[in-house]
Amino acid sequence: MIDESTRLRLKQSLANLDSLPAMPATAQKLLALPLDTDEGEAQMLKLIEQDPQIAAKIISLANSPVMGIPRKLSKVSDAAMLLGLTRVKSVAVGIASMSHLAQSPAGKYFKPQDLWLHSMTVAIVMRTIAQAMPRNIRPNEDQIFLAGLLHDIGFMALHHIDTEASDALHHQLLLQPERPILEIELETLGITHCYIGSQLARHWHLPEEIIAVLGYHHPPYVEEVADGNPLVRLVSLSEKVAPNFGIAEHTGDEIQEYEWLELGIDPADVEDICAQANELAVQTAQLSGAL
Repeated sequence: MIDESTRLRLKQSLANLDSLPAMPATAQKLLALPLDTDEGEAQMLKLIEQDPQIAAKIISLANSPVMGIPRKLSKVSDAAMLLGLTRVKSVAVGIASMSHLAQSPAGKYFKPQDLWLHSMTVAIVMRTIAQAMPRNIRPNEDQIFLAGLLHDIGFMALHHIDTEASDALHHQLLLQPERPILEIELETLGITHCYIGSQLARHWHLPEEIIAVLGYHHPPYVEEVADGNPLVRLVSLSEKVAPNFGIAEHTGDEIQEYEWLELGIDPADVEDICAQANELAVQTAQLSGAL
């Protein structure tokens, strides 16, 4: 557990948005680029190619069994062609943001690589579930990947702001694996990773639907906004479908039928969707070293 002075310091840091990490320049530039012009497309590919870490991860993702692309790729431009520009843009923004915050030394109980595995797994599972949704309510692919990759970035921000407090939290999560995460966070820190993530997202001027995902993807808050933002429900469901990848994070009760119906998914199809999602999650875990 941490002392009251640490709790107060965390709250003061978050009350002053300027004290939060700035969005990486590469992520800012990528978000600002329009992809409906040849010039915008060329600028995006150039930005990615100029960052060896992002370029390598994009190519690794494109070559993974998760994406189902039949041939090996070696160029960012080929990956963009086959994955789609909007998906590549979102993945690149996620990689740039996570990598920037991960520059702090790893803690004893929190490892940025574990969060990256968890976040990529959730993004892949979200995509799998979304494919079963009716097209008229299905979120765009770029929103799915950006929401999935950034939904738990509050953990990374906490680690960046206060490594000791971050380690204390993740130690408690390991000690109490069946207890709802928000209860543990409020007891340990007096604040949640959801709140920290949403504040960071506001500081970065991310879209409102992404801010809502970061702030409300855990029970009971998910029920407040899920009707108007299917991305929130997608994240919540995906964390329940694949709960044991990466970080220790108890996500609440079993999935209820209404959660699938809310996304326009027939409960009769759920077993097959979950089987496919878990298979892809395992493949993502195998891929995580390269990513």
